[in-house]
Amino acid sequence: MTFAAPALAVADWRRQVFALYQAVRAEPDPAAAHAHWQATRNDLLTEHPASPVPIERRDRYAGAPVAAYRPEFRFEATIDTDVKPFTWEFQSATDGVIPFSRVGVLHLPVGVLDVWWLESYGGGLFVPVKDASSSTYGGGRYLIDTVKGADLGSDPHEFVVDLNFAYNPSCAYSPEWTCPLAPATNTLSVELPVGELSG
Repeated sequence: MTFAAPALAVADWRRQVFALYQAVRAEPDPAAAHAHWQATRNDLLTEHPASPVPIERRDRYAGAPVAAYRPEFRFEATIDTDVKPFTWEFQSATDGVIPFSRVGVLHLPVGVLDVWWLESYGGGLFVPVKDASSSTYGGGRYLIDTVKGADLGSDPHEFVVDLNFAYNPSCAYSPEWTCPLAPATNTLSVELPVGELSG
């Protein structure tokens, strides 16, 4: 697969990620959806020109290590919007300041996570999470990132928050990428032994 310009490769990557999460939302069995997500994500990481895995490593990259699916880490949660407004600005080395505004919190059995709104062009909901496990990426992982298509779905009242789908940001693969990492309010004191692990 080749593209005339890097921007076209990134556009195709995002198109495929949106399609992946659409398929995940359409699958009634969460474990089957997770298996499809893992296989497709590994295909993208190992074969797509816009993969964050450095090109010199891709031919020997075995795919992202992902823990076995555990249904007890899947929740349906209402975003509690009765929160004090708060702005978080992430200083990016490539895109300048990336501003986020807190729009709510998720009260989960494993802890409380802030829900952020990306104030840059296009907007989007963003929920990163950092946990106490030594087997996960130290900067935290992403649960919801709607601007990139990472969204497990919702009805008008509840969001699907499945920690089995937590995935590493691009900067976990290469220092060439700069990613917003989980702030203190999205850091949990418990271990989350599911989702994508550090490889």
